[in-house]
Amino acid sequence: MTAIAVNQFAQSITCHAWGPDHSMVAFCPNNNEVHIYRLSQDKWEKVHVLEKHDQIVSGIDWSPRSNRIVTASHDRNSYVWNLEGSEWVPTLVILRLNRAALCVQWSPKENKFAVGSGAKTVCICYYEQENNWWVSKLIRKRHDSSVTSVAWHPNNILLATTSADGKCRIFSTFIKGVDTKDSRTGPSSDSKFGEQIVQLDLSFSWAFGVKWSPSGDTLAYVGHNSMIYFVDEIGPSPLAQNVAFRDLPLRDVLFVSERMVIGVGFDCNPMVFAADQRGIWSFIRFLGERKTISSGSKYGSQFSEAFGKLYGQSKHGLSNDAVEPSRSRGGIHDNCINCILPLRRSGISTVMRFSTSGLDGKVVIWDLENQADLSEYL
Repeated sequence: MTAIAVNQFAQSITCHAWGPDHSMVAFCPNNNEVHIYRLSQDKWEKVHVLEKHDQIVSGIDWSPRSNRIVTASHDRNSYVWNLEGSEWVPTLVILRLNRAALCVQWSPKENKFAVGSGAKTVCICYYEQENNWWVSKLIRKRHDSSVTSVAWHPNNILLATTSADGKCRIFSTFIKGVDTKDSRTGPSSDSKFGEQIVQLDLSFSWAFGVKWSPSGDTLAYVGHNSMIYFVDEIGPSPLAQNVAFRDLPLRDVLFVSERMVIGVGFDCNPMVFAADQRGIWSFIRFLGERKTISSGSKYGSQFSEAFGKLYGQSKHGLSNDAVEPSRSRGGIHDNCINCILPLRRSGISTVMRFSTSGLDGKVVIWDLENQADLSEYL
């Protein structure tokens, strides 16, 4: 079995985050609170309740090095929580939003974090030592709808966003005095704060989760049309592929290696996508099943590719619409999975364990260690 731990923490969970050593987990039980549990003698015990927000907490991220928690909420506020003694002390972040904050993520160097919002705005927040507070610079007038997800490139400068307008965009977040000049490499080498590097118009429906590969060479994001998109060579002429499936749409994605992605969403069961030696992405199987792509599905992929080229999809790059037959819903999760996070060991880029949480109130830990049919992609 791939799931090694299933914990029923609440009736519903909107988001979760792990502490630096993975012995503590923070989550929002679909209200204005953040509950923190600690693993003690094989049992999870509630040790803290963070109460500062007025509405549902929509995003949590826990920095592994500085041990700080950042939260974002529908109340349009964000807090940075520092552990002082045995208490978590909140510091209000000046977001300047007039709509809900929907997602949040620390940058790789943990000197900034990004907040996506329903105000069509992204807030890039950083600490001002002189004034002893967190401030934000806004990326405005770029999105046509709510910003649903954000993802930092490993270089700490590029930020990918997805939006309910169906587009994925990549921005430069270089802030003078916060970032160093030598960190600007590749497409962002001469860019200024808020400059749009590329806009991807691959999806014709809401776009949700977005992630970079460990090297930052590949980007993946999902659409509400039951499709996942992979983009290489980020810049003026990106190379894109798409994979379609007949099952319910995804909400979030995670690169576990350069060639393998886990997608989670309304099907309640993680989906495995992988790239072959040619770099062609396809759907492999559901993680709770040992089912590989049939020859019929491969034929369908070839047909879809030819069909896509006929209607001009080839201008975006490769098209690989792998379509799998319908299946029964459910598995370990009983409702939509809305969050997936890596449980990465220090110094190892490949993710062998990861966790998911969903609207069923469960946090599930998955292990890829003994998945023989997936080992070639890890």
